[in-house]
Amino acid sequence: MTHEQPCVGVLGGSGFVGRNLRAAFRSSGARVVSVSRTLPGGTGGDDPEGERSIAFDLLADGPAELGAMLADTGADVIVNAAGGYWKMTGGQMWGANTELVSALVAAVRKLPHRPLLIQLGSVHEYGPGSRDAGITEERTPAPVNAYGRSKLEAARRVLDAAGTSELNGVVLRIANIIGPGLPAGSLLGDIAAHLKRFARDGDTAGSELVLGPLSAERDFVDVRDVADAILAVARAPRADVSGRVINIGSGAAVSARRVAERLIQLSELPVRLVERARTDTSRSDVDCQMLDISLARRLLGWEPRRDLDASLTALLAAA
Repeated sequence: MTHEQPCVGVLGGSGFVGRNLRAAFRSSGARVVSVSRTLPGGTGGDDPEGERSIAFDLLADGPAELGAMLADTGADVIVNAAGGYWKMTGGQMWGANTELVSALVAAVRKLPHRPLLIQLGSVHEYGPGSRDAGITEERTPAPVNAYGRSKLEAARRVLDAAGTSELNGVVLRIANIIGPGLPAGSLLGDIAAHLKRFARDGDTAGSELVLGPLSAERDFVDVRDVADAILAVARAPRADVSGRVINIGSGAAVSARRVAERLIQLSELPVRLVERARTDTSRSDVDCQMLDISLARRLLGWEPRRDLDASLTALLAAA
């Protein structure tokens, strides 16, 4: 960010990542413009924390309206934390993740100034990984599900435009995000919601939590560490980050079962985890995903500061 009191536009500002990101940028002294379908608290304009909120449907409003809204924000940095995954069809994900970014790239290209566009991508763009080594940014992506394919195509559209110097754009491929405020719909968000209900009901003796197969190993990263990484990208020289893919994760893989069991242990509730056997053999999935985060360390001076227990404890506290 190049001058005093920079302005940051957060698209999807009312979502899980967006809320944490807005707080991090406010703490850094930036002026924040939150863009989402609904206004936080049902109010608009400037709030007491110096944040401006705009109600704007990124999927329903047209490209001209999108460009006008972005120009009105005057943002030096635009972070795309919008999109969709849970409870969406493949076509809906393509619209929310790919077509939205196409419209965003077209709008940013026409802005009279040249903001930095930070596209929040996903580890699922890469596809299967290995337990032997983390996936590097040089790896050729091979996504195995509709979400990964939609995010990969969105990333390509940002990188193609950045490659022709038509905009300043960077793609962060982020591991599985956890931490305070993780919504239901995700595995750990659902577990936290169940535990909250068990605690509310009081009598949890003999309670069972039945989940699907948990053998997959995943890279989990705290949402607050993700926000720190995005701040680091926003502060970096544009020439260092524009046109790049940068991995953001923990750099380690842990089994979903171990994480689920640890979340239950930290709740201190007498709940037993029951894992169902896989019955749908046609489902596309991968056994292990783990990111190599060497580039983020070298280029941004960033690495995660919160361990798994800190993330899970914060998730339970927020629930």
